Amino acid sequence: MTETATSLSGQTLRWKFEEGPTAGGTYEHTFEPDGSVVFSKLDGDAKGKPTREKKYASFEVGPGIQLVSYLAESGYTLTVALNFDTKRLYGFASNDKEWYPVSGTLEVVK
Repeated sequence: MTETATSLSGQTLRWKFEEGPTAGGTYEHTFEPDGSVVFSKLDGDAKGKPTREKKYASFEVGPGIQLVSYLAESGYTLTVALNFDTKRLYGFASNDKEWYPVSGTLEVVK
């Protein structure tokens, strides 16, 4: 079994969703060296409470483009392609009953 790729390790990124179930929301994601991801909503009713998911995977799929995915404890999987040149993200949020395309903007925090 191969080790999960974590090419975003050590980075903190801010995503603002324009489309999908979290449209209008801004989230900060910190990709930890241990393979976990911590995210929190920065606006709205649920802001401030960080959530840690045990495992994420990320791969560089082209120059300046990362593919990242994680399964949240809520049962949703988020998979997005991040374009660091255009500062855009595109992807999908899904669970066993629902599927949504998502898009938005990307900001590197650290």
